[in-house]
Amino acid sequence: MKVLIVFTHPNSNSFNHALLENVSSGLKQAGHEIKIKNLYEEGFNPVLDSDDLSKLHNGHTPERIAKEQKELLWAEGLVFIYPLWWFTPPAMLKGWFDVSFSNGVAFEYSDAGAKGLLKHKKALVLITAGASKDYFDKNDSLEISYRPLTDGTLGFCGVENVKHEIYYDVVNCTDEERAEILKQAHAYGVNF
Repeated sequence: MKVLIVFTHPNSNSFNHALLENVSSGLKQAGHEIKIKNLYEEGFNPVLDSDDLSKLHNGHTPERIAKEQKELLWAEGLVFIYPLWWFTPPAMLKGWFDVSFSNGVAFEYSDAGAKGLLKHKKALVLITAGASKDYFDKNDSLEISYRPLTDGTLGFCGVENVKHEIYYDVVNCTDEERAEILKQAHAYGVNF
């Protein structure tokens, strides 16, 4: 399968980057062809501005948007790796969706309502969080940390098979716990 990994973390020495390395390794081991979009490393511009919108509404796709959409549509599977910041993905990733998932590419509207257009077979969302699972449970905030992306964006746009994993309290994990998480990430890649 062709798999696009969208990685969103500004630190190449982060635990998120270790997740990227392990998932990538697992995907390659399983024989998948991968492309990695490292949004921070690329210097991706996450702002969909009025000029972009005007061109899109007039049937002209700006070159930078067409490039992102070409990579998106190349893939049969998607993997997203990012830290949870203020209960949401980093703004850089939100901007990538704003730029890439445009009307006519990721979804369309008709008299019957909205329809997702993406044909990806599956998606995997790996999230790191600084707080414990207990914190999320006590504050009834678990679903708001993943559903806007898994159901709201990917599901709305037609990707039906979406799995997610949240790695809690990564700041305080022991070396053994981190090794186990990385082993699991590798297995996610192998079994994608």
